[in-house]
Amino acid sequence: MLGKTRRIAVMAEGSFTPLDAKTALGVIRYRPEEVVAVLDSVRAGRTCEDCVGIGGDIPVVSGLEEAAGYAPDTLLLGIAPQGGALPESWRRVVADALMRGWDVLSGLHVFLADDPELAELARAKGCTIHDVRRPPASRAIAARRVANTDALVVLTVGTDCNVGKMTTALEVHAELKSRGVRSAFVATGQTGIMISDQGAPIDAIPADFVAGVVEKLVLEAARDAELVIVEGQGAIHHPAYSGVTLALMHGACPEALILCHQAGRTHIKTFDAGPAPRLKSLSEIIRDNERAASWVRTAPVLALSLNTMSMDDLEAKRAIENAQQLTGLPTVDPVRFGPEAIATELMRRLDERKRRASNE
Repeated sequence: MLGKTRRIAVMAEGSFTPLDAKTALGVIRYRPEEVVAVLDSVRAGRTCEDCVGIGGDIPVVSGLEEAAGYAPDTLLLGIAPQGGALPESWRRVVADALMRGWDVLSGLHVFLADDPELAELARAKGCTIHDVRRPPASRAIAARRVANTDALVVLTVGTDCNVGKMTTALEVHAELKSRGVRSAFVATGQTGIMISDQGAPIDAIPADFVAGVVEKLVLEAARDAELVIVEGQGAIHHPAYSGVTLALMHGACPEALILCHQAGRTHIKTFDAGPAPRLKSLSEIIRDNERAASWVRTAPVLALSLNTMSMDDLEAKRAIENAQQLTGLPTVDPVRFGPEAIATELMRRLDERKRRASNE
């Protein structure tokens, strides 16, 4: 991960749950061989499987001292507090890790390597602080260049934040590669970057340049791929994150969309104590995403990815059947039941493009 194979202790203090530890879960799901322990004193003594349903017998420990018994060389901050700042209690843990000579991987909006005390500790101990959310130095302006690429570009979009856009993209990408498709995954958030070792954190880029940075990422990925699947962020109806979603959509200039939704969720997830906005119907959300994408390129929603993690198998199957009937789209939970249906639909679209190109 990020330049070398690691032994990672993941910090998830007080929040190691499926909904609260997005970065931790992503790394455990897709880089499990590098995770040796998770720090959460509330759930210490259990395993990852017990707490979040993945990760097998990776232990959950009470703190850094206990984690040290598993010989880690890296501390990864696996949860992000609202606002992205470093809580004072975490600061002590980060400093302790650096004192032990461990690298630190952080996806916070605050850059730990710019903190004089922590930077000096890292220098003195010969370790590295990786601020994964640090934006790239180059800043480009988008100009719809992706529309001219030969690759089929697919973007995951959501009914809300935290519904499975990254996971869907990664699962479908892996399935396509297993079928011999030259597929590329473009990471646009800190967790995706940690998993794939490439990408850019678009929520840390000045607004004018988000679309341009995404465009550059997609064009680079398309050089060696026939299909590029881009990790989505936020949702166009979300009062906080619609801007980054729209910039990503127009920079990536996709030709197809996959809509991601958490089954049973009825209201947009916000961080305010007041009443949350109610989600629109799936048909309205599909319509609005297609309209927004069409301002730069026509991009139909080809499939629906349904996150059913809060349901048992029977409830999940009923939810999938219901969503498929309502939308008329291939629908599946790609983690629970596999991404085959979505991958098949994308391959069908890819074959159509190839046939059209050969007839021109």
